Amino acid sequence: MRIALFYNHEHRQSKQLSQGICEFLGSQGIEVVVNEAIGKTSDVEFMVSLGGDGTILKMIHSYPDVDAPVLGINTGHLGFMADVQVADVYPCLQDLIAGNFTVDERLILEGKDHQGNSSFAVNDFVIHRGSNSSMIEIGIHVNGTYLNTFEADGLIISTPNGSTAYSLGAGGPIVSPLLDAVLVTPICPHTISNRPILLTADKEIQIQYLSDYPPVEVRADSLPPSLLPTGESFFIRKAKKKFKLVNLPRQDYFSTLRKKLGWAGKLR
Repeated sequence: MRIALFYNHEHRQSKQLSQGICEFLGSQGIEVVVNEAIGKTSDVEFMVSLGGDGTILKMIHSYPDVDAPVLGINTGHLGFMADVQVADVYPCLQDLIAGNFTVDERLILEGKDHQGNSSFAVNDFVIHRGSNSSMIEIGIHVNGTYLNTFEADGLIISTPNGSTAYSLGAGGPIVSPLLDAVLVTPICPHTISNRPILLTADKEIQIQYLSDYPPVEVRADSLPPSLLPTGESFFIRKAKKKFKLVNLPRQDYFSTLRKKLGWAGKLR
C-alpha cells in the first residue's frame, strides 16, 4: 500500500505529527510519499492531509491527477472535511489500514471562462466585485433559460460540500454533502427577495457580468482569481471527477456539524 501525506511545512504541529505518522505507517509496511513527491508517484491508494479544510483544498488542486480518497486530520480550527482530531489519529489510521471505512463521493464543479480556460472547484466558485467600489449586476442563465439578474457584491456557486464554507457565511443553507445539487448564493444582494437557490447538478449555469465597470474576480476554492470583463460569461457544470472523502466509523457528518457550529441543543 502507498499513502500520500500532505502537510503545511510552516505549521509546527503538522510537521511534528507528520513525522510520527510516517514512522507508524512505515512500521505497518506502508510506503509513504510526502508533499512534493506526491506528484512524482503513481498508484497512491489514499491521501492524508494534515491541517484544516484549506489544506485539503490546496492538496487537491496541487495534485489534480491523483484520484485517491482523502483522509483529513484536523490540526487547524474549523474543519468539516478534516474531521479527524489529533487525539484520534492512530486509531483512525488503524481503521484505514484494516479497511474499516467507507468512501463518500462528492460533487466537483467544472468552470470554463470566456477564453475557454477550464478550472474546477470542490467547494465553490466565487464571482466577486473585486476592486469595484459598488455592487455589480450579474445575469444568470440555467441551461440557456434566463433565471435572474442579481445586483450584489457577487455570487457563490457551491457544491453541497461547500455549503458550510463561504456560502454559509453569506446566508446560504447547509446542504447534505452527498446530494447531487448546486447552490447559488448571492453575496449581500441589494434586494432581500434575492435568496439562495438550490439547483439539480445536471444543469449548466451561465454567469454573465453586466455592469460597465472594471473586470470582476472569479475564484475557485479561494485560489488566486481570474478576471471576467463586462459582457463576458463564465460557465459552470458538474465535473466528471468526484471528490472522494474517507468516512470512518469514529466520525459522522452530523456530529461534526454540531461540534463545529457550536449547536447547544440536546434531546429532551
